[in-house]
Amino acid sequence: MLIVDLISLAWFKTENNTLTPDEKKRQVAKAALEYVVENTIIGIGTGSTANYFVDALATIKHKIEGTVASSDATATRLKSHGIPVLDLNGVDEISVYIDGADESNRHLHLIKGGGGALTREKIVAAVSKRFVCIADDSKLVDMLGTFPLPVEVIPMACSYVARELVKLGGQPVWRKDFVTDNGNLILDVHNLQINEPVALETKINQIIGVVTNGLFASRGADVLLLGSDDGVKMIK
Repeated sequence: MLIVDLISLAWFKTENNTLTPDEKKRQVAKAALEYVVENTIIGIGTGSTANYFVDALATIKHKIEGTVASSDATATRLKSHGIPVLDLNGVDEISVYIDGADESNRHLHLIKGGGGALTREKIVAAVSKRFVCIADDSKLVDMLGTFPLPVEVIPMACSYVARELVKLGGQPVWRKDFVTDNGNLILDVHNLQINEPVALETKINQIIGVVTNGLFASRGADVLLLGSDDGVKMIK
């Protein structure tokens, strides 16, 4: 069942009640602090909204045991605030994973990977008990696919994977001058209308040479917090 609430947080509002995208990201990052479980390890994603969350988390860093980062960039930002960053292989449990999204539908299926960290993001999300996605309200769409779908590929398979993605109706474009933290390449797939996110996620992942793709549908978000002019909206 889909539930939409409005979190009443007066300190998020401006006099004219109009917020910039960055203000909405800060707004929702602060709201996500309510989902931090004290005395546990939490997972942190990658990207501009996740960065705002890291900055907000620094104000309560004494309340958590540590973090697992989904990218080297996030780990660097966490460490700059004096927040402990742990290796996932040494962690038994993550209470909550907090990250942004490039797109989300109302079923909490996501497209992620605009920052290129999709594989590690999927790993941390899979280990976490709960996934709280934070974004500004422009990221909520009726159908996924306007944002190009990132696909991480083994370098030697890049051309082969691109041909296979064309067969699925997409237009893959190699993300030039970019290498993932895992040493792989990214193909951004344009012109997809994603009617069945779970099925497409599985189909793309079965292409030989694909590490993973940016559809978070088999394991989507548990809660979506959206920054808006009217406060933080919650979908769960």
